[in-house]
Order: sequence, then C-alpha cells, then structure tokens
Amino acid sequence: MASESSPRPELESPPQSRSPSPGPAEIESLTLRALVSTKDAGVIIGKAGKNVADLREQTGVKAGVSKVIPGVHDRVLTVTGNVEAVAKAYNLIIEQLVNSNPNNPPISTSNVHTSIRLLISHNLMGTIIGRSGLKIKAIQDESGARMVASKEMLPQSTERIVEVQGSPESIGRAIEEIGKCLLEDWERGLGTVLFNPSPQHERDNRRGPGGGYSGSSYPGGSGPGRRSNGEPGAGRPPRNASPTSPQSPSSSSQPAPTNLRTQNISIPSDMVGCIIGRSGTKITEIRRLSGSKISIAKAPHDDTGERMFTIVGTPEANEKALFLLYNQLESEKERRVGREAQQQAELQQQQE
Repeated sequence: MASESSPRPELESPPQSRSPSPGPAEIESLTLRALVSTKDAGVIIGKAGKNVADLREQTGVKAGVSKVIPGVHDRVLTVTGNVEAVAKAYNLIIEQLVNSNPNNPPISTSNVHTSIRLLISHNLMGTIIGRSGLKIKAIQDESGARMVASKEMLPQSTERIVEVQGSPESIGRAIEEIGKCLLEDWERGLGTVLFNPSPQHERDNRRGPGGGYSGSSYPGGSGPGRRSNGEPGAGRPPRNASPTSPQSPSSSSQPAPTNLRTQNISIPSDMVGCIIGRSGTKITEIRRLSGSKISIAKAPHDDTGERMFTIVGTPEANEKALFLLYNQLESEKERRVGREAQQQAELQQQQE
C-alpha cells in the first residue's frame, strides 16, 4: 500500500501502511492516516517543518502530510509507530490544532469538543465495529469519545472515514483502542486502495457525508470482503481513471506486463452471486474495466464459508478491480438492508 512521497522531508508521508512481508517487529508498528484541512496541515507541519519535527522527537513516530493539490482543501496526515506513540502523537496534534484557534485559545483542552477524520480500510471496519456494534460501543464507553463510521468508501479507494469526536484526551484514548484492533487483524487490510484527495472528492464532499454507522449494516461484525492477502495495492489510483471508464485488457499483439501481482480476497459465499451476476455479466464487466484476470474458487476454502477470489494484474489494474468488487458488495448490502426494511414494514402492516 505505497503512496507517493514528496522530496521535502517535512511533507513526506511514510510510503507504506503495511509491508508486503512484515516481520515480527513490523507487525507491532501501526500506520494510521487521517484527513486534515490544508489550514490544519500547515499548523501540523509548522514553520520550516518545526512542529512535525518536534512531534517526531517527542513521540518517536514517523509523521508527514501529503502534498498540496491545487483546488483540493484536504490533505492526508500519516503517523507511524507503536500504538501508544501513535495515539500520543494524535493527542498532541489535536491539542496543537485546538490551541492554534485564534478565537480565545483555551487554558485547558479537557473541556474542548473537537474531532479527527481517520481513514480506515473497508476490510477492517468490521474489526472496529464488532458484532452488532459491540466493539465500537466499548471503545466509546472506555474512551469517552464518540465515533461515527461512514457507510460509503471514499472515491477511487477502499478506505472509509471514521470520525472520532470528543476532547483531545478522549480522542487519543479511542485512537489507541482503534489501533489495537487494526494490529490484531492487520492482514485484512492488505490490498487496501489508499485514498488520495482530488477535485472529485471535493465535489462529493459538498453533497455531505455518506452517513453514520448502523448496526444492521454489519451482520456478524465484519464487512463483506473479510480478509485479503498478497501484494498490497500501489496506493495512488491511475490518473484520470474512473469506475465507469473502460480500460482495454492487454491484447495478444502487445508485450505482456512484467510487473504482475497476485492478490487473494475472501468473499462470503452468499455474496458471490451478486459479484458474478446473471450469466457472469458483472464479473465479466469488472474484468474488462480493470484489465485484471479474476478467478473464483468453486468451493469455500475454510469453515467460514468464504470463497477465494484470485486477482492477477498490474498494481493499477488490481486496485481498480478491488475498487469495483467492493463497490458491488456495498451496493448488494444496501439492497439487502432496504429489502429487509421493506419486509418488516409489510409485516407490521399485516399485524395492524
């Protein structure tokens, strides 16, 4: 899950959120990304990079902010280190942002209500929410913070926003618990297509967020793409690419690409049909649009009842295939939730 880096150290974000083949020490290291405004990014970096350098020295984390993109008001903050250090770093960052407010800076931040927008892999949302929402409730109760998870993935990515609201201290406690959850199930995050702010995101953002967490949307406490493994995505999506723009697969007259990657994701058996479509129309379309080869196991690979999807293609093609697969799963989930709500309404009418 690599992302482009800036040649300027004070703006450089760590290139990966998870190593392709992590060793024991790397598994203990957490990378947590967040969306911040361009104005807040300036405060975090500080003059000549002083603030972010002080943060690194105080906490031992690696920290950076993505490059400025003209016309885009959000940037990505990336913090990497052990869980406690990452939580402390976010606590300090939020305190710094609160105190930078020119409107009567508070003497104490403990009574201040603020928020941070974390970027979380779609595959890891179930880990944070838990069965019937029990985990997210426990984190909120223990930390004193409130958490709102968006229902939709961000454009051209498989990441979603979890907004953590409260005092800087409560947000720091919540982030520590979230970090522990992410490390426990880090393998599910492999293959995540990282979000990169763009003008398209700005337009979507004006229409409002995708909505908050609803327990009924997460039966069993995990998202539809339960685990993924193999090479992580390359991070930044292809330029000028969109889910509906056709991408021609390689023809026999062209030389075969040499940078092919293989990724495996597990999909619940009851969701496989919605991906394949009638007579294979949907999976054929995903193969055509992405340029990746996608094969589906005929039987579940373990007692979870999940079937393995194997995706082979260039990093860019695989990213697009994952994006399209996850979008199809999200659409099916929404359709099922709507159908269940309609059935319940009809049942209530019959009983009246």
